[in-house]
Amino acid sequence: MILALLLAAAAPPMVVVDERSVTRQEVPPHGAIGMSTAYRISDAVPDRTMEFRKRALHVGAAIGEHVIAHDEVYYVLSGEGEVISDGTRVTLGPGMAAYLYSGAKVGIKQVGTQPLVLIISYPLPAKPAH
Repeated sequence: MILALLLAAAAPPMVVVDERSVTRQEVPPHGAIGMSTAYRISDAVPDRTMEFRKRALHVGAAIGEHVIAHDEVYYVLSGEGEVISDGTRVTLGPGMAAYLYSGAKVGIKQVGTQPLVLIISYPLPAKPAH
């Protein structure tokens, strides 16, 4: 019980982020293919250990293929996309997720007539110990 209280006391307070406060229009990463709306949710969180973002890939846009140095998840909220991992292509729709492994060459592109809205999450590199 005492240990649980000590651990709870050591945690920083939660951070609540309204996506409207962190939204911007930008080209998608890894190739600047098309345009997107980026919801840079975790950017507003101090001392975070993971990235959590929402991105709407506009019609014709893509996050270009790139090698990842961590596991990563693409979770589709709406629209359709084609995810690629080491040459394997799969079409994703709402409620589908692609779990991508460290070392893979990955990317995702919007397909269809509606924007592809997805959540992207992955761990950040560990901070060096002082």
